[in-house]
Amino acid sequence: MPLTGLKVGLIGGGAMGGALAAGLVKGGRIPQDALLVSDVNVQRLQHLEENLGVRTLQDNKLLVERVDIVILAVKPDVVVPVLQEVGSFLRPEQTVISIAAGVPLRLVEKNVPQGVPVIRVMPNTPCLVGAGASAYALGSSAGPRDAVRVEAIFASVGRVVPVKEALLDAVTGLSGSGPAYVYLVVEALADGGVRMGLPREVALVLAAQTVLGAAKMVLETGEHPAQLKDRVTTPGGTTAAGLFVLEDRGLRAALIEAVKAAAARSRELSSAGTS
Repeated sequence: MPLTGLKVGLIGGGAMGGALAAGLVKGGRIPQDALLVSDVNVQRLQHLEENLGVRTLQDNKLLVERVDIVILAVKPDVVVPVLQEVGSFLRPEQTVISIAAGVPLRLVEKNVPQGVPVIRVMPNTPCLVGAGASAYALGSSAGPRDAVRVEAIFASVGRVVPVKEALLDAVTGLSGSGPAYVYLVVEALADGGVRMGLPREVALVLAAQTVLGAAKMVLETGEHPAQLKDRVTTPGGTTAAGLFVLEDRGLRAALIEAVKAAAARSRELSSAGTS
């Protein structure tokens, strides 16, 4: 086990921090007493203690002194102040992981001692239900050991892949914003079912489960989506009729442009936040 014998510290116990805590403990990646969580919100800490049995505290410096892996699960505008608070306590044998959107590696590395490994991760909201898609980029001092650590952590809440930092804006446009695109698709499919006479609650369950099942087919079979699509498309059949409408109305192009627009906006926001 990559995390055996290691202690993990979460600075920030909000939605994503809480999801990581639950994934690590409930997934058996680390024992309860190997996870420390700090937060300014006492109620959040009490909730994590009661539901996960993890150790909590409100002293970030004390947390950093006690752990091997530090995860910054705070809002982007809080990252630098937190690092200025705990930076002198960080050590080269530790791994620092930031999940703050739009905060580049260079800004984190600038605020930690030289030689401390830093990793930037872009997770998405389905991590909250253990079905997330996360991508990570290694900083200048991070190596294979650190990659193994970050993959073990984020595999507890879904799937994780390595990318170059320059591609994290594209990741944001695809998997970061992607859940919202899929919610729109699920809603539209359900609306179609309702239009054809299905009760709303039935249509919504069928639409959501269909999207979930189709995604699992892609991931578990390893086949290209086009192959899977062709397999259920009988010449002259119902699926062919539906696909013709989707292609004719530009669904494919619209999704491609949505990813492009979101990635461009992510790049703009990152530049504005670090200029």
